[in-house]
Amino acid sequence: MINIAKPSIGENEWKSLKEPIDSGWITQGEKVKEFENIFAKIHKVKHAVAVNSCTSALHLILIALGIKKNDEVIVPSFTWISTANVVLHVGAKVVFCDIDKQTYNINYNDLLSKINNKTKAIILVHLFGLCVDVKKLKNIIRKDIKIIEDCACATGSSFNKFPAGSIGDAGAFSFHPRKIITTGEGGMITTNSDKIGSLTKQLRNHGASISEEDRHKKKSSFLMPSFNLLGFNYRMTDLQGAVGLVQLKKLDSLILQRSKIADIYFDKLKKISWLDLPAVPNSFQHSWQSYVVMINSKIEKYSRKKIMEKLNIKGISTRPGTHAVHMLSYYKNLYKYRPEDYPISMYCHNHSLAIPNHNQLTLKDINYIVKSLAGI
Repeated sequence: MINIAKPSIGENEWKSLKEPIDSGWITQGEKVKEFENIFAKIHKVKHAVAVNSCTSALHLILIALGIKKNDEVIVPSFTWISTANVVLHVGAKVVFCDIDKQTYNINYNDLLSKINNKTKAIILVHLFGLCVDVKKLKNIIRKDIKIIEDCACATGSSFNKFPAGSIGDAGAFSFHPRKIITTGEGGMITTNSDKIGSLTKQLRNHGASISEEDRHKKKSSFLMPSFNLLGFNYRMTDLQGAVGLVQLKKLDSLILQRSKIADIYFDKLKKISWLDLPAVPNSFQHSWQSYVVMINSKIEKYSRKKIMEKLNIKGISTRPGTHAVHMLSYYKNLYKYRPEDYPISMYCHNHSLAIPNHNQLTLKDINYIVKSLAGI
């Protein structure tokens, strides 16, 4: 089976676990701190705060920004469900906006139409590794509206040389195995705000006034820290941090290899009339976390499901790109949405197809995938 995704991990990741295991310090510690420091440098931000998932990262960012009950947060409908869920977890209202059919990212005009006096934040999603132009958005919205970058798919991505997670008020990254680099599970907050950086560090550790690793360096390490905030246990382990450090060393080469795979796909798939290929604006570095195409109306004899079934029989794993969250049962029932409320998101929900795209793919695999698609 040619997998839809496969992490690029090996002997060096395995070896990296020895030091924290031998030291006995396997919870959040110096390895996590080093991982944070290098991640911040790569993404050109002052602060990087490691957590246990991108969902946790988004949740803490919303809390740090003071988003609360009766506030509204705009979220693209075509995304993973956690982008919306975190808004409800802080008591705010999710307001969906539609997307652009070529980039799969937010539709600026539809987003602007959703802004009102209750709008306190926008969660942008750099979907599949292609950044939203955050600079452009900043110029067309009110200055008091906070911008959160959902960079789950966008580690190492950039637009006009601005790294993902560096222009909004804060960014949230994922290290799930389907992402560019992985720590098994895990996430990262990026920000240039000292307040957000400090507050999220405290919130991830139960609201403790000092981290465990820093407390143990003090002579009075036997004393408990003070807790002046209602926090969470969202910490990353040093085992994950050690693996993350090895993965970061590979980041540039992983993205370069994925870009070459994408170039081959563009060249070979453009001959298939019933596939619409993704768009990449100039001056954008796409990390190609996923390569997602659209099945258009030029193929009438097969549905997307049938095409996926045929590919599966041939040993090729595929997935829908992601889902239109407004049509998932919980949100559909909560807000009484209809499919036509966000037509482009709904179109992508029904027609998007993610084909295998990872660093273990061979040219033979790619040619087989292309030949199988062309033969449908």
